[in-house]
Amino acid sequence: MKHKNKITTVLSLTAGLLFSASTLAANWNIAVGDGGGSAQEALGLKFIESLEAKTDHTAKLFLNGQLGSEQDTVNDAALGTLDFSIVASNNIGPFSPTLGILSLPYIFENLDQAVSVVSGPIGAELVDNTIRDAGVRIVGWTYSGFRVLSNSKRPIQKLADLDGIVVRVPKNEIMIDTYKSWGNNPTPMAWSETFTALQQGVVDGQDTPYTTIYAMKFGEVQKYISDLHYLFLLEPLIVSESLYQDQDEATQKAILEAGTEATAYSLQWLKDQEAVIKDELVNKYGMQIDTLQDEAEWAKKAQDAVWPKFYESVGGKEKVNALLRSLGRAEI
Repeated sequence: MKHKNKITTVLSLTAGLLFSASTLAANWNIAVGDGGGSAQEALGLKFIESLEAKTDHTAKLFLNGQLGSEQDTVNDAALGTLDFSIVASNNIGPFSPTLGILSLPYIFENLDQAVSVVSGPIGAELVDNTIRDAGVRIVGWTYSGFRVLSNSKRPIQKLADLDGIVVRVPKNEIMIDTYKSWGNNPTPMAWSETFTALQQGVVDGQDTPYTTIYAMKFGEVQKYISDLHYLFLLEPLIVSESLYQDQDEATQKAILEAGTEATAYSLQWLKDQEAVIKDELVNKYGMQIDTLQDEAEWAKKAQDAVWPKFYESVGGKEKVNALLRSLGRAEI
């Protein structure tokens, strides 16, 4: 009987120690590709603020790709060697192909459509698919704005103006093929290498939202911006699924709630800051912003060439039509 009691006591102590370890305050790392003043940083700071208000845990942002390229951080989070990362959705696409639906050119016409999709059932399905395929969980969404095209050579207002412009694009097949549909031969390149490549003239231009051009100080090495609307950039906050599953129910709930609050904050931040940032790019950096003469031509070429090629990888043509129906747009 005494032996049995001793075993019970040891088991109880062990369980208590394990419980205590699982509830110890953690200091998690969050990888961020962009610099200070970016939409990514704004979302990350709000997430940390909300997390700290709900738990004893905290987190730290590592800006400017300090923890690796965005695709590397997705892989690291999947392996459980990184806690969180904020990444462009196109950089999760290689790991979870159905997320590529968000990168189809001209799939979104405005901010409200992007919000509607990621906050509804389609967004929830993409979250589930990403857990299944990539081993990471999307807990928040950064609304970063449309990717506009900057370059150092000349104003680009029509397709012919792209001729001879070397454009850096992410290592994403949908985006690469989009530029090819416009008669351009883009250069796939890691985000961490982009500023130096622009500075040294290895590439002439790149596309990112106004908020990113400002945060990354691209105005120092770029002169012209074309107000392109082919891709609304959504940048999820992901957490390692293994880390998430290691948390107790209360902490999981807090992470999800903090992500939701950060997402709402990101939306308002973009609405408040984008126009201010555009003004700064013009008046502080001397950049020139041009509108496209006939963007419908850009849209038709890209949709005709790119969408059919990627129907299967994003879940099928019906998935694309379901998204279009949800937005009140005509099916294809």
